[in-house]
Amino acid sequence: MKVGILSGGGDAPGINAVIRAIMRKGIQNYGYEILGIRDGWAGLLEARYMPLDLDAASGLLPRGGSILGTSRTNPFKTETGPAKMMKNARKAAIETVIAIGGDDTLSVADRMGKYGLKCVGVPKTIDNDLAGTDYTFGFNTAVSIATEALDRLHTTAETHHRVIILEVMGRYTGWIALEAGIAGGADVVLIPEKPFDIGEVCLLIKRRQNRGRNFSIIVVAEGAKPKGGVEIVYSESLDEFGHIKLGGIGYYLGKEIEKCLNVETRVVVLGHLQRGGSPTAYDRLLATRFGIAAVDAVHEGKFGHMVAIKGNKIVSVPLKEVVGKRKTVDLELYDIASVFFG
Repeated sequence: MKVGILSGGGDAPGINAVIRAIMRKGIQNYGYEILGIRDGWAGLLEARYMPLDLDAASGLLPRGGSILGTSRTNPFKTETGPAKMMKNARKAAIETVIAIGGDDTLSVADRMGKYGLKCVGVPKTIDNDLAGTDYTFGFNTAVSIATEALDRLHTTAETHHRVIILEVMGRYTGWIALEAGIAGGADVVLIPEKPFDIGEVCLLIKRRQNRGRNFSIIVVAEGAKPKGGVEIVYSESLDEFGHIKLGGIGYYLGKEIEKCLNVETRVVVLGHLQRGGSPTAYDRLLATRFGIAAVDAVHEGKFGHMVAIKGNKIVSVPLKEVVGKRKTVDLELYDIASVFFG
């Protein structure tokens, strides 16, 4: 059997570990031929591939990014896209595709199943917002990086008596902001699930000042928004799946806090540092387990499914139960964080 692998959407630490695991077990245990599909679904649209063998697996475990590249290509943007992909898959003798990606990438995998392309999904997003799985690989790395940033910002905030705002990724959910905020001792955490009141934020900072704490650290997810307001956008342009580019909520907060409290603020946008570089040990392990489970699912004929982790068990869930849904933050965890606000 010839198995194609692709990675779509944003990169996440651990993609290469997934690819490595698929190659090792697929080739050694099942005798599969593994073909890399370059740059996500764009590679299948344009018939761009790279052969993958055991030598190619060497050194991939700690390596960030994706050796296959990635893109946010939506083949359903044109009427001919799906048929063209099926034609290219048949021509390359690809019998099944393991798609590593988030909701957009996996939604394509689900829809392509109706055209006869056998797909297995691997959940990938640093935002940890995919339904059907407790965790996605890359998330732990992003939280670790954000936590380290908070540790460093504490010292300079305290020294200069400033309010420092750390803007992290999180378009629709605040998992990174919340978990990093708790781990890094943030004084306020703002997430998309709970629109904020700038007056309440200022009161929390003021409460710290009244206790003699002359600095504050705020963590905000890029998709957080004020009550009755909308998300702050960096650009009005849309990607192929209709997503607008968010960014700037940190600077909005900084200006509003300065107006309210006449206190000096600084803003740090962590940006793509969260998704770059080598994955943590946890993400290497999770990505490896996902890769093994994905190629096992191919062997067992569990097409139209996504591998997932529930508790500490790797399971598979139907893609139709995953795509188009979103796993929002556990508000009980947010209540824990709020104990330390102000």
